[in-house]
Amino acid sequence: MDKNVLNGLFRPKSIAVIGASTQPGKIGYTVVENLIKSKYEGKIYPINPTASEILGLKVYPTISDVPDSVEAAVVTVPAKFVAQVAEESGKKGVKGFIVITSGFSESGRRDMEDEIVQIGKRYGMRILGPNIVGTLSNADKMNASFAPFLPLPGKASLVSQSGALLIAMDASTYTRRVGFDKLVSIGNMSDVNFADAIEWLNEDPSTSCISLYIEGFKDGRQFIEVSRKATKPIIALKSGVSAHGAAAAASHTGSLAGAAKVYGAAFQQAGVVQASDLDNLFDRTLALSLQPPMTGENILIITNGGGVGVLATDAAERYNIPLKFAPAEVQEELKKHMPEFGSAKNPVDITGMAGTEWYHDTIKYAFAHPWVDALVVLYCETAMTDPSEIARGIKSAVDESGVKDKPVSVSFVGGDKSDKAMKWLVENGIPAYGAPDVAVNVMAALRDYARMRAEAAEPIEPCASENRQLALDIINRARTDGRDALTEVEAKEVFAAYGLPVTKTHLAKTEAEAIQLANQVGYPVVMKIVSPDILHKSDAGGVKVNIKDDKAAGEAFSTIMENARKYKADANIHGIAIQEMAPWGTEVILGSVNDPTFGPTMMFGLGGIFVEVLKDVTFRVAPVTSTQAAQMLSEIRGAPIIAGVRGEAPRDRKELANTICRYSNMILDLSDEISESDANPVLVYEEGKGVKVVDARIILKKK
Repeated sequence: MDKNVLNGLFRPKSIAVIGASTQPGKIGYTVVENLIKSKYEGKIYPINPTASEILGLKVYPTISDVPDSVEAAVVTVPAKFVAQVAEESGKKGVKGFIVITSGFSESGRRDMEDEIVQIGKRYGMRILGPNIVGTLSNADKMNASFAPFLPLPGKASLVSQSGALLIAMDASTYTRRVGFDKLVSIGNMSDVNFADAIEWLNEDPSTSCISLYIEGFKDGRQFIEVSRKATKPIIALKSGVSAHGAAAAASHTGSLAGAAKVYGAAFQQAGVVQASDLDNLFDRTLALSLQPPMTGENILIITNGGGVGVLATDAAERYNIPLKFAPAEVQEELKKHMPEFGSAKNPVDITGMAGTEWYHDTIKYAFAHPWVDALVVLYCETAMTDPSEIARGIKSAVDESGVKDKPVSVSFVGGDKSDKAMKWLVENGIPAYGAPDVAVNVMAALRDYARMRAEAAEPIEPCASENRQLALDIINRARTDGRDALTEVEAKEVFAAYGLPVTKTHLAKTEAEAIQLANQVGYPVVMKIVSPDILHKSDAGGVKVNIKDDKAAGEAFSTIMENARKYKADANIHGIAIQEMAPWGTEVILGSVNDPTFGPTMMFGLGGIFVEVLKDVTFRVAPVTSTQAAQMLSEIRGAPIIAGVRGEAPRDRKELANTICRYSNMILDLSDEISESDANPVLVYEEGKGVKVVDARIILKKK
């Protein structure tokens, strides 16, 4: 990305408004008016073929008629004229083409959108939009939009895919007391996308935190790559997670993959903090824009009320940061600043008698102590205290502690006086909220950010490929047969090509061959139907286990064939798989989908026949490193089963993580071929004894 070119969108020195209007209420009029009202210091050139003057500014018939150079063009003309003015703007040397006009891909006219992008590429001109509100920047005194005013000044910048929501959030910055330097409407993302905006804002000196409202990506992997490299906090609110990939899926993984889980995994790998809703986006943005990340584990809560302390304690556990009691020496010191009936454990309850001095002294000592990694300060308004004085005491204590690398958040519960005190705190760099659970929630965001940034900084070193050509040969044979799914035997051969530990499996087409192969594999064996038309074998009565001799093998062959034909009379039956019977182990599932946004995506969870009922799974975008794979093992509800519970020995987590890593490398390497896949069950044995893939399924992309 040429960041200097993007200056033409986000920090232009001159702006032409193409489609400027003389009529108040028209967007072309409002944009010119907003630029003037925001005290924009660059040149403004209204473009209108029939007017001579708008709001005291000279009007030009076309952008070609402007005598000076023009860095940005804000376009409000009807969609059918946009390509023409794009051509004129490109010839003029415009760098940033900001298309407010709607009526493009969102209304089915992708062709018109593609045309202006191609024009932009020809002239080295970047396109923002179309179908946007515009761009706003406090630092540049620029409201190049039809939003009513610049946002409350602050250190964050927001990029929104929704124009209407951006206008609403613009107004909300004042009521919520969350400041933004820039608001960027990104619309259809015909050219400039979230990744481009993040790259530019990451180097913007006026931005300390990047907030995103996302409806979807065109290139999810580019977003992950750029976000991983960013040095500023990024927080994202993703909408539309309730319906994603709703088409029927052929694998367990396909049926379990959804936008919420896949986007959540992508955000984590990108080092992006998630927001749960609009309120949470504002709350977390405030903290991330004002405070350093929380790099340790220990939060200390200081309060003058037991009730709010309990609420904060509940919230800490809810957000996965349970409180620990402060060390004995810390408690002894804290007791000096409270009455005898106070509590110095955690929360530290300095009681309702606490005034400014007790708050100040407690905070100053605690914040500087090495055990304390973050501080949450709570205050319930009382008749004996002035909230403004308490706020000043908190601020002076934080300053006097000399600590710069730990976060603090505050909650005041009270009336107008408390509200004014919190406003003062925010203006002085300390995030403050009206509810204790919110003060804890934002601290969880600061902690998550620190953890994810550390993970994002690790180099991605996927497991090495084993035998890609062998895998492609197997896949190509299936395609030659006109199939879009591999048999279990073929799928295991592909898995084995990438070093996955599969059970020995052979295909028998006759009863005699089944007996011969069973002897070759060694009793006991498992026998399973092999048919592209019967994906869920157990449902069809197509599986027999613990077959111990030739007679049982012959009978199992006949029974499975009969069951399969009853289940689906016209099924294409390749034969019956004869497989070594692996000893019992803990059942897990590995799987993949080729997500339309992020590409090859890996799943892990508890396996077996109830996987779609339990839905105890987690996802990552491939490739998955061994470190990330180990994290996946801890994220499912069934993690204690793998760790070893109720007298059970721990499972072989190391080999399981390595298998996940190799699996993810396979699906990335074969992303042009594999649509969905499952390894279910995968049996995990005791520590040091490895894992075994018992069943395998690969669905190919249709070509």
